[in-house]
Amino acid sequence: MSRVCSLSGKAGVRGNRVSHANNKTKRRFLPNLQVVSFASDVLGMCVRVRASTAAVRSVEKNGGIDKYLLKTSKNLLTAKFRKIKKILESRK
Repeated sequence: MSRVCSLSGKAGVRGNRVSHANNKTKRRFLPNLQVVSFASDVLGMCVRVRASTAAVRSVEKNGGIDKYLLKTSKNLLTAKFRKIKKILESRK
């Protein structure tokens, strides 16, 4: 399973670990991914997601997974969430 956020697309980046002696070695900065379940009011079910903590805060700020998906562009969503967004738009 790749370390990519399902909602925001945030992934790991590369950088250097720098020692006190200024030696540089390669390392990866990985996103803080958590498995979270969001309750969808419109669908009447929970949506389980592997998302970054920043994306979880964005969902909560927008008022839930339903409103977040309706506001977000289709291009930024994964295939799973495009299907859910299409269902939400049809029921709205």
